[in-house]
Amino acid sequence: MGSIRGRAGYGELLLNPDLRRWYENVRRGSPITADVYLRRLGATCLKKGLTPTALAEQPRDKGDRWAFNFLADLVTEMESEKKAGSYIASNVKAVKSWLSHNGIQVAGKIRIKGARETPSLATKHAPSLAELRGLFANCSPRTRSAAALVGEAWLRLESIGNYYGTDGLTVGDLPEMKISHNDEGSQSEGALVMFSRIPTIVIVRQELSKAGHQYFTFLTREGCGFLAEYLTQRIKSGERLDPSSPLLAPDEYHNSRRNLFLRTTLVSRLIRYRLRSCRIAARPYDLRSSFDTHLMLAESNGVIIRDYRVFFMGHKGDIEHTYTTNKRVLQPNVVEDMRSSFAKAQRHLQSAESIPEGPSLRDETYKRMLVLAGFTEKEIVEQRLLEVDDDQVAQKAREKLFSSVFGEDKGQKIVPLERLEEYLSKGWRCEHVLESRGQAIISPPTPS
Repeated sequence: MGSIRGRAGYGELLLNPDLRRWYENVRRGSPITADVYLRRLGATCLKKGLTPTALAEQPRDKGDRWAFNFLADLVTEMESEKKAGSYIASNVKAVKSWLSHNGIQVAGKIRIKGARETPSLATKHAPSLAELRGLFANCSPRTRSAAALVGEAWLRLESIGNYYGTDGLTVGDLPEMKISHNDEGSQSEGALVMFSRIPTIVIVRQELSKAGHQYFTFLTREGCGFLAEYLTQRIKSGERLDPSSPLLAPDEYHNSRRNLFLRTTLVSRLIRYRLRSCRIAARPYDLRSSFDTHLMLAESNGVIIRDYRVFFMGHKGDIEHTYTTNKRVLQPNVVEDMRSSFAKAQRHLQSAESIPEGPSLRDETYKRMLVLAGFTEKEIVEQRLLEVDDDQVAQKAREKLFSSVFGEDKGQKIVPLERLEEYLSKGWRCEHVLESRGQAIISPPTPS
């Protein structure tokens, strides 16, 4: 294997079968760690004028402590270069992993000053609710949804879309979210995104869980609204969603690799860009810290118990032993108690200044749905649309979407098929038949 020539040569390192074997073994635990270790090992070897193979084949006549001496000297050298302790520790871990792969153990403890310090993060903080409000107000629907999933459901970035963009949250991972398409004509006609329960369950499958177990959390009312807006936008653009569809999808500009899901790095980039543009000194990951902080405040106020808080964050805690949650046999009454506690804690999590409680949760959800369908707030109030039952709300929303497609200004209307003959006999014209819905769209008689 030739010499190492900076980052561009790291791919060539993997032409070495043994180095690739080590890399793949680390990658099975974490793809991100494998890539970082490869870069760190390459940088160390470049600094010392060695190849990884030469490093692993150091003559044993140097004594049993040559590996310790090598790493101790490396630490001393990097400290003299004013490198951060955490960065030095990362390099040491990578080299030790490579040496261990080759059967070489480091005798003795390598001490690194400030190994746990992160000076680059000293100015970062968990965003306040006011800062989240500013962030959400200046985001695209997709970025707003991503930020809400992290900040209001405590999902990890890699759960939304993994490192390679091959897996991530799907529409089916929100089982209480219902998406209806009109099967006739344009897919956007009458399409609705609704939630049967709010807060709504978000399932994190085992393959998306850092801890290696399936768990669930809840998404706030505010987050549900953001997600409904984003998914409705995708449907109106002609996309047909099913349970296997990615919850957040890459666009053509960011999808040069033709990935089905957003890659973790892109999820992070989308949120980071908006944080910087809003001048919020935080990382995307800090949105999770914000969730933890605000939920801890809810716990201190007696709104939610610690076991639930730990579980929502994807950690294995006492609740696993009590309710066997991570074994997927949590009883329905426990799930509903967790939902009730989360609903009470929403005021600590959402960026909205006023959080409706009780029956108004339904009104707020349906109001957003009606606005997305095309109603103005004035029309919603004047027509008293929130006072009708659920089926009538859905019907009104569909009719509004139909009329926006076929031209309400032309006097068209939607009628049941059983009354179609009656209207035709009066000179009305049938424009479109919606057989799956038992309805027809008709136009008024042509003036003579």
